[in-house]
Amino acid sequence: MHTDKNTFDLSGRVAVVIGATSGLGLTLASGLAAHGATVVPTGRRALDLPCDVGSRECVDRFRDAVLARHGRVDILLNAAGQTLKCPVQDTTEEDWARIFDVSLTGTLRTCQSFYEPLKANGRGRVINIASLGSFLAFHQVAAYCAAKTGVLSLTRSLACEWAKDGISVNAIAPGIFPTDLNRKLIDGTPRGKELLMRTPMGRFGNAEELVGLTVLLASDGASFLTGQCIGVDGGFLASGVNS
Repeated sequence: MHTDKNTFDLSGRVAVVIGATSGLGLTLASGLAAHGATVVPTGRRALDLPCDVGSRECVDRFRDAVLARHGRVDILLNAAGQTLKCPVQDTTEEDWARIFDVSLTGTLRTCQSFYEPLKANGRGRVINIASLGSFLAFHQVAAYCAAKTGVLSLTRSLACEWAKDGISVNAIAPGIFPTDLNRKLIDGTPRGKELLMRTPMGRFGNAEELVGLTVLLASDGASFLTGQCIGVDGGFLASGVNS
């Protein structure tokens, strides 16, 4: 790694962001672009290159279109996900399977599909969006937490298997960031108040506060960093008693 250049400059690199049409994925796609990457954002609602992570055929078709247009893929960011608030005893197997298919198996599909182009450039980067639920139980979101725990385990396994191929695989565990996905659950609710109480910084996060870590993990600055899940959570995971 050369020290005479900006380690965090992503110029010349192509970043694919899965789940970039809304929420955190949209902000992270913009952040990677601001640091020089050529970003290909996608999701089921993308107008240009749509991608449904529930279909391997669709993912492979999307990969081929990206390679035809850009010739390479250096960074894969997996931000697609769905949640469900429901008591465990009332969660149907269909709902359970749907949450797992998007949040966990969808991540597996994209990683498998983009493995060869990530390997080809010798410094591929995979960034998975995990969750506080990868470490902790949250009331009545068992399917989501279980799937995100799987994302963390998959991240570690891929990191170990793909290290020999020059591919780094890491995850980010965001704290509480209001998005369209969770806003109704946390804005002014007892749940939201409890989450604030458990966050030492005493506030929710802003999506832009995830950009710095994302850029680091995508860059040469993380050349010896793999298999890790880093929390950006205002101290939530470190916290015991806050009053």
